[in-house]
Amino acid sequence: MGDVFRALADPTRRTILDELIGRDGQTLFELCARLTTKHGLGSSRQAISQHLDVLESAGLVEARREGRYKFHYIDTAPLRQIFERWPEQNTPKRGPTCEST
Repeated sequence: MGDVFRALADPTRRTILDELIGRDGQTLFELCARLTTKHGLGSSRQAISQHLDVLESAGLVEARREGRYKFHYIDTAPLRQIFERWPEQNTPKRGPTCEST
């Protein structure tokens, strides 16, 4: 689980995940182009590739080869594991807030 937190700590990796949520199954080239045009990130292809490796190691991204192309897909299972670790029913009930009075 520590790998997931480490992967999510970096804003560029979070932006990559946002892009994959918006359009899953992108190649490195597509991701680089979208990160540059949509988010103004000037990272090199090598840097984005290294970020993808970290995300893959954490289980947040799965890569599949099809011919000479490698497509990247988001996998939210590790995030569900974090969410399930601290379920909502274990949260203590809170009294009324200032907004509810």
